[in-house]
Amino acid sequence: MPPKAIKHRRSVLPDALSYLPDNVIDIILMHLPSEDAVRTSILSKKWRYHWCRLTELKIDESLWKTEKDFLNPTVKFTKIMYQLLSLHEGPITKFTLFVVHLASCPEIDSFIYFLSRNNIQHLVLNLSLRKEYRLPSSLFSCSQLRHLSLCFCSIQHLSAFQGFDKLISLKLCEVNISSELLESLISHCPLLEELELDIADKSDTIEINAPMLRLFDLSGNISCVCLKNVPRLVKVLLYGDYIKAEDLDFAKLFECCPALEHLLFFSLGSEFSAGAGYEAPTRLPFNLNSVKRFYLPDIMLVESYKLSYALCLIRSFPYLEYLEIKIHEYGFDYEDEDDEPIPEPLELKHLWDVTFNHLKEVKLGYVSGTTSELLLIKFLLAESPVLERMLIDRQYLDLEHLDTRLQIFAEISNFSRASPKAEVVYIDLSRSLSYELKY
Repeated sequence: MPPKAIKHRRSVLPDALSYLPDNVIDIILMHLPSEDAVRTSILSKKWRYHWCRLTELKIDESLWKTEKDFLNPTVKFTKIMYQLLSLHEGPITKFTLFVVHLASCPEIDSFIYFLSRNNIQHLVLNLSLRKEYRLPSSLFSCSQLRHLSLCFCSIQHLSAFQGFDKLISLKLCEVNISSELLESLISHCPLLEELELDIADKSDTIEINAPMLRLFDLSGNISCVCLKNVPRLVKVLLYGDYIKAEDLDFAKLFECCPALEHLLFFSLGSEFSAGAGYEAPTRLPFNLNSVKRFYLPDIMLVESYKLSYALCLIRSFPYLEYLEIKIHEYGFDYEDEDDEPIPEPLELKHLWDVTFNHLKEVKLGYVSGTTSELLLIKFLLAESPVLERMLIDRQYLDLEHLDTRLQIFAEISNFSRASPKAEVVYIDLSRSLSYELKY
């Protein structure tokens, strides 16, 4: 390119950037990482602070934490928040704030108040500060909120809280809140459809009153929750931590779930325990006739009470169509097999009173060919008269010697099948066991 052309191109470029329509600049900025969006201020006078006028903003440590910058990160964060408060024009419909390891920042209070007066609809606050952050009362006056996600903070009171009349999704992760306040918060969201809770140990029961709720994702102490008024609830995901079988009451949890279709229960691994001589209930005192899909991502077949708990639920799902089980990986619990042998296989005699009259598909993950696994496969094939397909994960089987592997395949192929259409397929499911529960 001739020198004059190069010079002309350089002179035209800034003008081209300056004359871009505002809506085009907005689209460009919304597709950039926060750090790069801020840096566009140097492109031209028109671009300077244009990022402050966006309706969707994401603020994270990439804006104030760099290896070459010796300025205190708290000072930089304060400066950024001041710029937003003083320069932003128009509404902010979506705001995401990730703050990690900063000192307590009162500017957050001011900005939440600012958001409450600017039609915020989608708010994400992840506030892992050195000192637990207490949410200001102004948050609960954000009347236009539709999506709210709060992590690592505390809610001490709900003074003058009239409710989030438009909120459809709520996530609380590591939020310090009393059971009474949590119940009140949920019950004052009449349109709530999705609820995600990560609850620490609580001694009292938390009743969930959400008549429009469709998805419930619960981690932590699942034994303290009672689904009281959830007539539209379709999907439940349970991730329990260190559960005692004696404390778990499925009847209390599911007694008001007439529409439940999908259930994931990730709690029957090494962190699930029971006292000596404990026996799980045979079944729920009622059937859940709407349940079609059941996911058990981590179950120890060799411990009878864990399998019994799974069977308690399965017996109560008479119209189950899809079952997905991932066998617990014993290598994580028995690292030195010479000193700590894997427990003896369980005789699955409990199973023979269960028939799957509607089961069409089964997925079994982390199968290694143990006696308990083969008995489970035999049972499912024998008691599923409309089964169409059983997918067996072969990633661990492929680690066995060829002769051993062929022997396992031959044994499974000889199992009787109640369904003439049933086929057994061996496949690497390591990328398929995703437990997607979208609706």
